[in-house]
Amino acid sequence: MRFLSRLVGYALLAAMLLPLHPLKAADDTIKIAFIGPFSGAFAPQGDAFLKQLRFSLDAVNAKGGALGKKFEIVTFDDKLQPAEAMIALKSATDENIPFVLQCIGSNVAAAMVDGVAKFNARNPDRRVLYLNCAALANELTNEQCDFWHFRFVGNVSMRVETMVRSLPKDLKSVYLINQDYLYGQSVEADLRRFLAKLRPDIQIVGSDLVPLGKVKDFSSYIAKVKGSGAQGLLTSNWGVDFNLLMKSGVETGLNIGYYTFSAHLNGGPTSMGETGVGRVHAVVDFHENIPAELGDAVGDQWMAKFRESYLDFDYVWGNYRTMFEMLRNAVNKAGSTDPLKVALALEGLQVTDLSGQINTMRKVDHQMLVPFHQALFSKGVKYDSEKTGFGWKTENTVSAADLDQPTTCKMKRPEGA
Repeated sequence: MRFLSRLVGYALLAAMLLPLHPLKAADDTIKIAFIGPFSGAFAPQGDAFLKQLRFSLDAVNAKGGALGKKFEIVTFDDKLQPAEAMIALKSATDENIPFVLQCIGSNVAAAMVDGVAKFNARNPDRRVLYLNCAALANELTNEQCDFWHFRFVGNVSMRVETMVRSLPKDLKSVYLINQDYLYGQSVEADLRRFLAKLRPDIQIVGSDLVPLGKVKDFSSYIAKVKGSGAQGLLTSNWGVDFNLLMKSGVETGLNIGYYTFSAHLNGGPTSMGETGVGRVHAVVDFHENIPAELGDAVGDQWMAKFRESYLDFDYVWGNYRTMFEMLRNAVNKAGSTDPLKVALALEGLQVTDLSGQINTMRKVDHQMLVPFHQALFSKGVKYDSEKTGFGWKTENTVSAADLDQPTTCKMKRPEGA
Protein backbone atom coordinates (compact mmCIF):
# COMPACT_ATOMS: atom_id res chain seq x y z
CA MET A 1 0.00 0.00 0.00
CA ARG A 2 2.94 2.40 0.66
CA PHE A 3 4.07 1.88 -2.96
CA LEU A 4 0.54 2.47 -4.23
CA SER A 5 0.23 5.72 -2.26
CA ARG A 6 3.60 6.91 -3.60
CA LEU A 7 2.53 6.01 -7.17
CA VAL A 8 -0.73 7.92 -6.79
CA GLY A 9 1.12 10.91 -5.35
CA TYR A 10 3.59 11.02 -8.23
CA ALA A 11 0.79 10.71 -10.79
CA LEU A 12 -1.19 13.56 -9.25
CA LEU A 13 1.90 15.75 -9.11
CA ALA A 14 2.66 15.02 -12.76
CA ALA A 15 -0.92 15.78 -13.71
CA MET A 16 -0.81 19.14 -11.96
CA LEU A 17 2.02 20.18 -14.26
CA LEU A 18 0.11 19.40 -17.45
CA PRO A 19 -1.50 22.21 -19.47
CA LEU A 20 -5.26 22.22 -19.08
CA HIS A 21 -7.66 22.08 -22.01
CA PRO A 22 -11.08 21.80 -20.36
CA LEU A 23 -13.94 20.69 -22.58
CA LYS A 24 -16.96 22.93 -22.93
CA ALA A 25 -20.09 20.98 -22.12
CA ALA A 26 -23.73 21.99 -22.04
CA ASP A 27 -25.02 23.27 -18.71
CA ASP A 28 -28.25 21.32 -19.14
CA THR A 29 -26.57 17.91 -18.72
CA ILE A 30 -25.28 16.01 -15.70
CA LYS A 31 -21.85 14.80 -16.70
CA ILE A 32 -20.31 11.46 -15.75
CA ALA A 33 -16.59 10.93 -16.43
CA PHE A 34 -15.88 7.40 -17.67
CA ILE A 35 -12.22 6.50 -17.12
CA GLY A 36 -11.25 3.32 -18.96
CA PRO A 37 -8.75 1.69 -21.36
CA PHE A 38 -9.34 3.09 -24.83
CA SER A 39 -5.86 2.24 -26.08
CA GLY A 40 -3.59 -0.77 -25.59
CA ALA A 41 -4.34 -4.49 -25.32
CA PHE A 42 -7.58 -4.03 -23.36
CA ALA A 43 -9.05 -1.27 -25.56
CA PRO A 44 -11.75 -3.67 -26.93
CA GLN A 45 -13.06 -4.04 -23.37
CA GLY A 46 -13.14 -0.27 -22.93
CA ASP A 47 -15.10 0.12 -26.16
CA ALA A 48 -17.58 -2.65 -25.31
CA PHE A 49 -18.11 -1.27 -21.80
CA LEU A 50 -18.71 2.23 -23.18
CA LYS A 51 -21.33 1.06 -25.68
CA GLN A 52 -23.22 -0.89 -23.01
CA LEU A 53 -23.00 2.04 -20.60
CA ARG A 54 -24.39 4.45 -23.17
CA PHE A 55 -27.17 2.04 -24.14
CA SER A 56 -28.17 1.73 -20.47
CA LEU A 57 -27.92 5.46 -19.85
CA ASP A 58 -30.03 6.23 -22.92
CA ALA A 59 -32.89 4.32 -21.28
CA VAL A 60 -32.62 6.46 -18.15
CA ASN A 61 -32.42 9.65 -20.22
CA ALA A 62 -35.47 8.56 -22.24
CA LYS A 63 -37.42 8.58 -18.96
CA GLY A 64 -36.40 12.16 -18.22
CA GLY A 65 -32.98 11.75 -16.66
CA ALA A 66 -32.71 13.45 -13.26
CA LEU A 67 -33.77 16.92 -12.11
CA GLY A 68 -35.07 17.54 -15.61
CA LYS A 69 -31.60 17.05 -17.09
CA LYS A 70 -30.06 14.26 -19.12
CA PHE A 71 -26.89 12.44 -18.13
CA GLU A 72 -23.85 12.70 -20.41
CA ILE A 73 -20.79 10.41 -20.46
CA VAL A 74 -17.39 12.04 -21.06
CA THR A 75 -14.54 9.58 -21.74
CA PHE A 76 -10.93 9.60 -20.49
CA ASP A 77 -8.27 7.01 -21.42
CA ASP A 78 -6.35 5.34 -18.57
CA LYS A 79 -4.62 2.64 -20.69
CA LEU A 80 -5.38 0.29 -17.75
CA GLN A 81 -2.60 2.00 -15.77
CA PRO A 82 -3.12 3.49 -12.28
CA ALA A 83 -0.87 6.49 -12.98
CA GLU A 84 -2.75 7.29 -16.19
CA ALA A 85 -6.05 6.98 -14.30
CA MET A 86 -4.86 9.63 -11.84
CA ILE A 87 -4.10 11.99 -14.71
CA ALA A 88 -7.57 11.28 -16.12
CA LEU A 89 -9.09 11.91 -12.68
CA LYS A 90 -7.44 15.33 -12.55
CA SER A 91 -8.78 16.16 -16.01
CA ALA A 92 -12.29 15.20 -14.89
CA THR A 93 -12.09 17.26 -11.70
CA ASP A 94 -10.70 20.22 -13.65
CA GLU A 95 -13.95 20.10 -15.60
CA ASN A 96 -15.96 19.98 -12.35
CA ILE A 97 -17.59 16.68 -13.28
CA PRO A 98 -19.38 15.45 -10.12
CA PHE A 99 -19.45 11.71 -10.89
CA VAL A 100 -16.47 9.59 -11.92
CA LEU A 101 -17.14 6.14 -13.36
CA GLN A 102 -14.32 3.57 -13.54
CA CYS A 103 -14.95 -0.11 -14.11
CA ILE A 104 -12.01 -1.96 -15.61
CA GLY A 105 -9.09 -3.24 -13.53
CA SER A 106 -9.02 -3.60 -9.75
CA ASN A 107 -5.45 -2.27 -9.73
CA VAL A 108 -6.76 0.94 -11.28
CA ALA A 109 -9.77 0.95 -8.94
CA ALA A 110 -7.54 0.78 -5.85
CA ALA A 111 -5.73 3.88 -7.06
CA MET A 112 -9.07 5.56 -7.82
CA VAL A 113 -10.44 4.95 -4.32
CA ASP A 114 -7.30 6.52 -2.84
CA GLY A 115 -7.10 9.34 -5.37
CA VAL A 116 -10.76 10.38 -5.01
CA ALA A 117 -10.54 10.33 -1.20
CA LYS A 118 -7.45 12.56 -1.24
CA PHE A 119 -8.95 14.96 -3.78
CA ASN A 120 -12.15 15.32 -1.76
CA ALA A 121 -10.21 15.94 1.46
CA ARG A 122 -8.28 18.77 -0.24
CA ASN A 123 -11.27 20.17 -2.13
CA PRO A 124 -14.40 20.02 0.05
CA ASP A 125 -16.19 22.43 -2.29
CA ARG A 126 -15.44 20.38 -5.45
CA ARG A 127 -15.87 16.80 -4.29
CA VAL A 128 -16.60 13.90 -6.63
CA LEU A 129 -18.31 10.54 -6.23
CA TYR A 130 -16.62 7.40 -7.55
CA LEU A 131 -19.02 4.93 -9.20
CA ASN A 132 -17.49 1.47 -9.70
CA CYS A 133 -19.35 -0.80 -12.10
CA ALA A 134 -16.95 -3.72 -12.64
CA ALA A 135 -13.74 -3.58 -10.55
CA LEU A 136 -14.24 -6.63 -8.36
CA ALA A 137 -11.42 -7.15 -5.83
CA ASN A 138 -12.79 -7.81 -2.35
CA GLU A 139 -10.48 -5.28 -0.71
CA LEU A 140 -12.23 -2.34 -2.38
CA THR A 141 -15.29 -2.62 -0.12
CA ASN A 142 -13.49 -4.23 2.81
CA GLU A 143 -10.22 -2.91 4.26
CA GLN A 144 -9.88 -0.30 1.47
CA CYS A 145 -13.50 0.87 1.63
CA ASP A 146 -14.17 4.60 1.44
CA PHE A 147 -17.27 6.77 1.82
CA TRP A 148 -16.83 8.28 -1.67
CA HIS A 149 -16.69 4.88 -3.43
CA PHE A 150 -19.82 2.93 -4.38
CA ARG A 151 -19.56 -0.49 -6.06
CA PHE A 152 -22.57 -1.32 -8.27
CA VAL A 153 -21.48 -4.89 -8.96
CA GLY A 154 -20.91 -8.02 -6.91
CA ASN A 155 -17.39 -8.59 -5.59
CA VAL A 156 -15.03 -11.53 -6.05
CA SER A 157 -16.31 -13.47 -3.04
CA MET A 158 -19.90 -13.34 -4.27
CA ARG A 159 -18.85 -14.64 -7.68
CA VAL A 160 -16.63 -17.36 -6.28
CA GLU A 161 -19.29 -18.56 -3.85
CA THR A 162 -21.75 -18.76 -6.75
CA MET A 163 -19.27 -20.81 -8.80
CA VAL A 164 -18.42 -23.23 -6.01
CA ARG A 165 -22.10 -23.72 -5.11
CA SER A 166 -22.79 -24.49 -8.79
CA LEU A 167 -20.01 -27.02 -9.43
CA PRO A 168 -21.30 -30.49 -10.38
CA LYS A 169 -21.30 -33.12 -7.65
CA ASP A 170 -19.13 -35.52 -9.65
CA LEU A 171 -16.31 -32.96 -10.12
CA LYS A 172 -13.39 -34.08 -7.90
CA SER A 173 -10.24 -32.34 -9.19
CA VAL A 174 -9.58 -28.83 -10.52
CA TYR A 175 -6.74 -26.64 -11.81
CA LEU A 176 -6.69 -22.89 -11.12
CA ILE A 177 -5.42 -20.25 -13.60
CA ASN A 178 -5.75 -16.57 -12.71
CA GLN A 179 -4.08 -13.28 -13.61
CA ASP A 180 -1.28 -12.08 -11.35
CA TYR A 181 -2.71 -8.83 -10.01
CA LEU A 182 -5.18 -7.75 -7.32
CA TYR A 183 -8.30 -9.23 -8.93
CA GLY A 184 -6.78 -12.57 -9.97
CA GLN A 185 -5.04 -12.95 -6.62
CA SER A 186 -8.35 -12.33 -4.83
CA VAL A 187 -10.08 -14.96 -6.97
CA GLU A 188 -7.42 -17.60 -6.29
CA ALA A 189 -7.54 -16.98 -2.54
CA ASP A 190 -11.34 -17.17 -2.49
CA LEU A 191 -11.45 -20.29 -4.66
CA ARG A 192 -9.23 -22.05 -2.15
CA ARG A 193 -11.33 -20.75 0.76
CA PHE A 194 -14.75 -21.61 -0.63
CA LEU A 195 -13.69 -24.98 -2.03
CA ALA A 196 -12.36 -25.94 1.41
CA LYS A 197 -15.56 -24.70 3.06
CA LEU A 198 -18.26 -25.89 0.63
CA ARG A 199 -16.61 -28.64 -1.46
CA PRO A 200 -13.82 -30.30 0.56
CA ASP A 201 -14.23 -33.34 -1.71
CA ILE A 202 -12.61 -31.41 -4.58
CA GLN A 203 -8.81 -31.51 -4.85
CA ILE A 204 -6.82 -28.60 -6.29
CA VAL A 205 -4.19 -30.35 -8.42
CA GLY A 206 -2.41 -27.25 -9.70
CA SER A 207 -2.47 -23.46 -9.78
CA ASP A 208 -0.86 -20.68 -11.83
CA LEU A 209 -0.89 -16.89 -11.66
CA VAL A 210 -0.14 -15.44 -15.11
CA PRO A 211 1.19 -11.94 -15.93
CA LEU A 212 -1.69 -9.60 -16.87
CA GLY A 213 -1.85 -9.11 -20.63
CA LYS A 214 1.69 -10.46 -21.22
CA VAL A 215 1.22 -14.09 -22.28
CA LYS A 216 0.80 -14.55 -26.04
CA ASP A 217 0.65 -18.36 -26.08
CA PHE A 218 -1.03 -20.33 -23.28
CA SER A 219 -0.15 -23.77 -24.67
CA SER A 220 2.42 -24.41 -21.91
CA TYR A 221 -0.23 -23.68 -19.26
CA ILE A 222 -2.75 -25.94 -21.00
CA ALA A 223 -0.10 -28.70 -21.08
CA LYS A 224 0.26 -28.38 -17.29
CA VAL A 225 -3.52 -28.67 -16.87
CA LYS A 226 -3.56 -31.79 -19.05
CA GLY A 227 -0.66 -33.32 -17.15
CA SER A 228 -2.36 -32.73 -13.80
CA GLY A 229 -5.33 -34.91 -14.72
CA ALA A 230 -7.75 -32.17 -13.59
CA GLN A 231 -11.43 -32.69 -14.44
CA GLY A 232 -12.08 -28.95 -14.45
CA LEU A 233 -10.25 -25.68 -15.12
CA LEU A 234 -11.29 -22.75 -12.92
CA THR A 235 -10.19 -19.37 -14.27
CA SER A 236 -10.91 -15.69 -13.80
CA ASN A 237 -8.82 -14.68 -16.83
CA TRP A 238 -10.58 -11.96 -18.82
CA GLY A 239 -10.06 -10.03 -22.04
CA VAL A 240 -7.18 -11.14 -24.24
CA ASP A 241 -5.92 -13.46 -21.46
CA PHE A 242 -9.11 -15.51 -21.51
CA ASN A 243 -9.44 -15.52 -25.28
CA LEU A 244 -5.88 -16.77 -25.79
CA LEU A 245 -6.25 -19.33 -22.98
CA MET A 246 -9.37 -20.70 -24.63
CA LYS A 247 -7.71 -20.67 -28.05
CA SER A 248 -4.89 -22.86 -26.70
CA GLY A 249 -7.38 -25.16 -25.01
CA VAL A 250 -9.29 -25.59 -28.26
CA GLU A 251 -6.16 -26.18 -30.34
CA THR A 252 -4.75 -28.78 -27.96
CA GLY A 253 -8.06 -30.54 -27.36
CA LEU A 254 -8.33 -29.99 -23.60
CA ASN A 255 -11.56 -31.93 -23.15
CA ILE A 256 -12.57 -30.91 -19.63
CA GLY A 257 -15.05 -28.50 -18.05
CA TYR A 258 -14.11 -24.81 -18.04
CA TYR A 259 -15.56 -22.86 -15.08
CA THR A 260 -15.07 -19.16 -15.70
CA PHE A 261 -15.98 -15.63 -14.68
CA SER A 262 -15.36 -13.96 -18.04
CA ALA A 263 -16.08 -16.40 -20.89
CA HIS A 264 -19.18 -14.32 -21.71
CA LEU A 265 -17.25 -11.06 -22.20
CA ASN A 266 -16.49 -9.74 -25.66
CA GLY A 267 -14.26 -12.06 -27.66
CA GLY A 268 -14.85 -15.05 -25.39
CA PRO A 269 -17.67 -16.74 -27.34
CA THR A 270 -15.76 -16.28 -30.62
CA SER A 271 -12.62 -17.84 -29.14
CA MET A 272 -14.65 -20.86 -27.96
CA GLY A 273 -16.98 -21.47 -30.89
CA GLU A 274 -18.67 -24.87 -30.97
CA THR A 275 -15.88 -26.34 -28.84
CA GLY A 276 -17.26 -24.49 -25.83
CA VAL A 277 -20.81 -25.81 -26.18
CA GLY A 278 -21.82 -27.89 -23.17
CA ARG A 279 -18.36 -27.47 -21.64
CA VAL A 280 -17.82 -23.81 -20.73
CA HIS A 281 -19.64 -22.39 -17.72
CA ALA A 282 -19.62 -18.74 -16.66
CA VAL A 283 -20.67 -16.96 -13.48
CA VAL A 284 -22.47 -13.88 -14.79
CA ASP A 285 -24.25 -10.81 -13.50
CA PHE A 286 -26.64 -11.18 -16.41
CA HIS A 287 -26.95 -12.75 -19.84
CA GLU A 288 -29.23 -11.88 -22.72
CA ASN A 289 -31.39 -15.00 -22.55
CA ILE A 290 -32.52 -14.50 -18.94
CA PRO A 291 -35.62 -12.43 -19.85
CA ALA A 292 -36.69 -15.00 -22.45
CA GLU A 293 -36.16 -17.80 -19.91
CA LEU A 294 -38.35 -15.92 -17.41
CA GLY A 295 -41.02 -15.00 -19.95
CA ASP A 296 -40.30 -11.32 -19.25
CA ALA A 297 -41.64 -9.41 -22.25
CA VAL A 298 -40.25 -6.05 -21.09
CA GLY A 299 -36.75 -7.45 -20.56
CA ASP A 300 -36.95 -9.29 -23.87
CA GLN A 301 -37.78 -6.00 -25.62
CA TRP A 302 -34.69 -4.47 -23.97
CA MET A 303 -32.53 -7.22 -25.46
CA ALA A 304 -34.15 -6.95 -28.88
CA LYS A 305 -33.50 -3.20 -28.94
CA PHE A 306 -29.85 -3.73 -27.99
CA ARG A 307 -29.48 -6.29 -30.76
CA GLU A 308 -30.71 -3.74 -33.31
CA SER A 309 -27.43 -1.88 -32.81
CA TYR A 310 -24.90 -4.41 -31.53
CA LEU A 311 -24.29 -7.93 -32.82
CA ASP A 312 -20.56 -8.27 -32.22
CA PHE A 313 -20.81 -8.62 -28.43
CA ASP A 314 -23.47 -9.35 -25.82
CA TYR A 315 -25.21 -7.11 -23.32
CA VAL A 316 -23.69 -8.78 -20.25
CA TRP A 317 -23.53 -6.01 -17.66
CA GLY A 318 -27.15 -5.84 -16.54
CA ASN A 319 -25.95 -3.97 -13.46
CA TYR A 320 -25.31 -0.90 -15.66
CA ARG A 321 -29.03 -0.27 -15.93
CA THR A 322 -29.37 -0.83 -12.18
CA MET A 323 -26.50 1.58 -11.47
CA PHE A 324 -27.89 4.40 -13.59
CA GLU A 325 -31.39 3.93 -12.19
CA MET A 326 -29.96 4.10 -8.67
CA LEU A 327 -27.99 7.22 -9.56
CA ARG A 328 -31.06 8.88 -11.08
CA ASN A 329 -33.18 8.00 -8.04
CA ALA A 330 -30.49 9.27 -5.67
CA VAL A 331 -30.03 12.58 -7.52
CA ASN A 332 -33.79 13.14 -7.56
CA LYS A 333 -34.06 12.20 -3.88
CA ALA A 334 -31.21 14.55 -2.98
CA GLY A 335 -32.59 17.29 -5.22
CA SER A 336 -29.00 17.98 -6.17
CA THR A 337 -25.90 16.61 -7.88
CA ASP A 338 -23.80 17.46 -4.81
CA PRO A 339 -21.71 14.30 -4.22
CA LEU A 340 -22.28 14.26 -0.46
CA LYS A 341 -26.05 14.56 -0.78
CA VAL A 342 -26.16 11.96 -3.56
CA ALA A 343 -23.96 9.57 -1.54
CA LEU A 344 -26.32 9.78 1.44
CA ALA A 345 -29.31 9.20 -0.86
CA LEU A 346 -27.66 6.15 -2.43
CA GLU A 347 -27.19 4.38 0.90
CA GLY A 348 -29.86 1.71 1.32
CA LEU A 349 -31.44 2.30 -2.10
CA GLN A 350 -33.07 -0.67 -3.83
CA VAL A 351 -33.75 -1.29 -7.54
CA THR A 352 -35.25 -4.28 -9.36
CA ASP A 353 -32.77 -5.61 -11.92
CA LEU A 354 -33.31 -7.13 -15.37
CA SER A 355 -33.73 -10.60 -13.87
CA GLY A 356 -36.56 -9.35 -11.64
CA GLN A 357 -34.59 -9.48 -8.38
CA ILE A 358 -33.98 -6.73 -5.83
CA ASN A 359 -30.50 -5.14 -5.68
CA THR A 360 -29.63 -3.17 -2.54
CA MET A 361 -26.83 -0.65 -1.94
CA ARG A 362 -25.53 -1.65 1.49
CA LYS A 363 -24.80 1.37 3.71
CA VAL A 364 -22.02 -0.10 5.81
CA ASP A 365 -19.55 -0.62 2.94
CA HIS A 366 -21.23 0.78 -0.21
CA GLN A 367 -21.29 -2.71 -1.74
CA MET A 368 -24.37 -3.50 -3.84
CA LEU A 369 -25.98 -6.82 -2.95
CA VAL A 370 -26.86 -8.66 -6.15
CA PRO A 371 -27.89 -12.12 -7.40
CA PHE A 372 -25.60 -14.16 -9.62
CA HIS A 373 -26.22 -16.76 -12.28
CA GLN A 374 -24.11 -19.62 -13.56
CA ALA A 375 -24.73 -20.17 -17.26
CA LEU A 376 -23.67 -22.84 -19.76
CA PHE A 377 -22.60 -22.09 -23.34
CA SER A 378 -25.34 -23.88 -25.28
CA LYS A 379 -27.20 -24.54 -28.50
CA GLY A 380 -30.85 -23.69 -28.97
CA VAL A 381 -30.99 -20.29 -27.23
CA LYS A 382 -32.94 -17.23 -28.38
CA TYR A 383 -29.97 -14.85 -28.50
CA ASP A 384 -26.67 -16.21 -29.70
CA SER A 385 -23.30 -14.65 -28.82
CA GLU A 386 -21.10 -12.83 -31.33
CA LYS A 387 -22.81 -14.47 -34.33
CA THR A 388 -21.56 -17.92 -33.27
CA GLY A 389 -24.99 -19.55 -33.27
CA PHE A 390 -24.49 -20.45 -29.59
CA GLY A 391 -25.33 -18.58 -26.41
CA TRP A 392 -25.91 -18.77 -22.68
CA LYS A 393 -28.45 -20.81 -20.74
CA THR A 394 -28.94 -20.45 -16.96
CA GLU A 395 -27.89 -23.46 -14.88
CA ASN A 396 -28.18 -22.00 -11.39
CA THR A 397 -29.07 -18.72 -9.65
CA VAL A 398 -27.92 -17.65 -6.20
CA SER A 399 -30.01 -14.86 -4.70
CA ALA A 400 -28.69 -11.55 -3.35
CA ALA A 401 -29.90 -12.56 0.11
CA ASP A 402 -27.80 -15.73 -0.01
CA LEU A 403 -24.74 -13.68 -1.02
CA ASP A 404 -25.08 -11.07 1.74
CA GLN A 405 -21.57 -11.75 3.00
CA PRO A 406 -19.95 -9.98 5.99
CA THR A 407 -17.57 -7.06 5.46
CA THR A 408 -14.47 -5.87 7.30
CA CYS A 409 -15.09 -2.27 6.21
CA LYS A 410 -14.59 0.38 8.90
CA MET A 411 -15.73 3.40 6.95
CA LYS A 412 -14.71 6.89 8.01
CA ARG A 413 -17.64 9.13 7.21
CA PRO A 414 -17.28 12.85 6.46
CA GLU A 415 -18.56 15.40 8.91
CA GLY A 416 -22.34 15.71 8.70
CA ALA A 417 -22.82 12.31 7.06
